[in-house]
Amino acid sequence: MKINFSCLSRSMLRGIAGGGVVALACSIGPGAHAQTLGSLVQVAGGDPFSGCTADQLNAQESAFGSVLFPATSIEPWVAVDPTDPSRLLAGHQQDRWNDGGSRGLVGVVSNDAGGTWSNSIPSGVTNCTGGKFRRASDPWVDFARDGTAFFFSLVLDPAKPTTPFGARNSAMLVSRSTDHGATWQTPVTLIRSNSPHVLNDKNSLTADPTASDYVYAVWDQLSVFPQTKEGAQLLAQNDGVLIARQLRNGAASAAGGAPLFKFNFTGPSFFSRSTDKGVTWSTAAPIYQPGTNAQTIDNIVRVLPDGTLLDFFTAINATPSGLSIGYIKSGDRGGNWSAPTFINDISVVGVVSPDSGQSIRDASILYSVAVNPMSGAIYLTWQDDRFSSATCTTPTGSIPIDGIAFSQSTDGGSTWSTPVMINKTPPNGTNPCRQQAFIPAVVASGDGNTIVVTYYDFRNDTNSPAGFEGTDYFAVFCSTATACTNPANWSNERKLTDTSFNILNAPVAGGHFLGDYMGLAASGSKIVYPVFGIATGPNVTAEVTRKITLP
Repeated sequence: MKINFSCLSRSMLRGIAGGGVVALACSIGPGAHAQTLGSLVQVAGGDPFSGCTADQLNAQESAFGSVLFPATSIEPWVAVDPTDPSRLLAGHQQDRWNDGGSRGLVGVVSNDAGGTWSNSIPSGVTNCTGGKFRRASDPWVDFARDGTAFFFSLVLDPAKPTTPFGARNSAMLVSRSTDHGATWQTPVTLIRSNSPHVLNDKNSLTADPTASDYVYAVWDQLSVFPQTKEGAQLLAQNDGVLIARQLRNGAASAAGGAPLFKFNFTGPSFFSRSTDKGVTWSTAAPIYQPGTNAQTIDNIVRVLPDGTLLDFFTAINATPSGLSIGYIKSGDRGGNWSAPTFINDISVVGVVSPDSGQSIRDASILYSVAVNPMSGAIYLTWQDDRFSSATCTTPTGSIPIDGIAFSQSTDGGSTWSTPVMINKTPPNGTNPCRQQAFIPAVVASGDGNTIVVTYYDFRNDTNSPAGFEGTDYFAVFCSTATACTNPANWSNERKLTDTSFNILNAPVAGGHFLGDYMGLAASGSKIVYPVFGIATGPNVTAEVTRKITLP
């Protein structure tokens, strides 16, 4: 039997002698049993686009002033094949640009429960894979019940700020695999826009676990009007999350209701569905219109056990608070949708590095959502600063401390529990900035008995040597037999990184950037796979995973 040495003190280790077999249970939290952690495994290695010339790197650098970060694997998502719980599919951005998108999206497949991985890259997406677009972002993968795999890609050609009325392309593409992600068919285009005043952004895809032929794709479409130079220059940043934060901050700071921008904007939720396992798709159309100078972002469809669909989103300027999590509901698999319901406000400024106060590209206007496959309970996590009275001092002032908020609904979304903070990041009187937690992900185990939430924090940072601002990734657990609305029932926190990494090594793309989200998926009844990013050297990142077996 393998001993989990991370659970043992030095004195206990000295007491283990001889060749006997020792069985140990590491109970780290009250009333809970231990989880077993597998080895940390790198999901992707090397740079599959290092020899590509089709996207004309030098021309992009010259025309747009862009900076490329080669050998970066950024922003992973992961799915498990329902026909084989040892088969995993992950997608990530490869070779990130500082000003939006990457050279392409890479698929990686494991057929041995995450032990080894091999590239399976959808073709016909970006120039480096035989496609028509220079850049791609926001990878999203999923499996249908029969093992059909899907890879959803946001693609774009960068706009040129100095010629704001020139054409820019952005589109949503879905690739399909009938051999469990080993090979990919030609992608289907769900929407394509050719305007400097429109950006399709922040996509997700959901294969219906209750109806094997149905697949749902959602995203926001940000547009500005009238067609002004300033509006086009805003969208020329090529990055919807950064644009959304500017629009939100600009609206919040507009004095006396006076417009801060010389244009209006809107960002409805767009939807397309397939009823034949991704062979054909419906015409993309908006399903929720937030109104003028308001938008949605981070649209994600979740399916309840009875087949009801809920499209969750962050709503910006659609509620009095200015930033809320909401959803619309469909009882006919996406044919018709309800009016919006707003669940929880988000109170957040964002995260900085704990010593030098540099900006971190986090998930501060986003969220993560999961459905319990047995009970239908819905779980939400997001960054929120309402829980801490401490402040983090930065070079430009003090900011509140972000924690990880949790709220749940046990009645299909009609009512929601009061948000509670569930991360176990300890207080730090010497440097409160080390209490910050960010980029949460949530999943329910296949048997419905455990909720798992993952996140980063800086608790192990010592700034030694100077300029090394230590960062780690953690998981915390709650048994659904207890009240997960009570923070005390979130326990057994486990560190998933082997050693701390330097967050300042992460490339700068609107802040030091590992991804707007991280992957987390359940396999079978008792196994969970997190896939997350770490910085391995200056401007170099990797995606890693480790198998978590639940008690």
